[in-house]
Amino acid sequence: MTDIRLLDAEQAERERMSLAETLADCVAGGASVSFMWPFPVEEAYAWWGGVIESVAAGRTILFGGYADGVLSGTVQLGLDTPPNQPHRADVKKLLVHRRAREKGLAGALMTTLENEARRRGLHLLTLDTVTGSPAERLYTRLGWTKSGIIPDYALWPDGRLCDTTVFWKKLG
Repeated sequence: MTDIRLLDAEQAERERMSLAETLADCVAGGASVSFMWPFPVEEAYAWWGGVIESVAAGRTILFGGYADGVLSGTVQLGLDTPPNQPHRADVKKLLVHRRAREKGLAGALMTTLENEARRRGLHLLTLDTVTGSPAERLYTRLGWTKSGIIPDYALWPDGRLCDTTVFWKKLG
């Protein structure tokens, strides 16, 4: 059973170790999500401090995805846009722990994020992901539009270059 919750800064701080474990597991599993090997859970824990500060400041909306009662996934809605772009937001760091994959958690996180964006009056979302990844296939299934591919944009955790696909979605 999956459950998606909006996490305020206090709740995120209580779940910080689970968030860190999820991020560290994704990197250990080879996900290109900005971090390189080795990436211990202590570094992931420290990184989440900045996200929690952004949540407290109202610049980020944080969602927690629970599988069988355990926080095992997360995604962020970045609201920190320039003054001429108040109508849009960036989707950041869709992460699902390997123990909870193939249970619909990523799709549920994205659907909840899109609904919250609509509720807030946003009508354009953007994101980027590794080209050819399961996430790219998920976004396509969820109706996102591919803008294009940027070659050699980022690195896999082992240092190899990878391409990035940029997506956008207009919300009705």
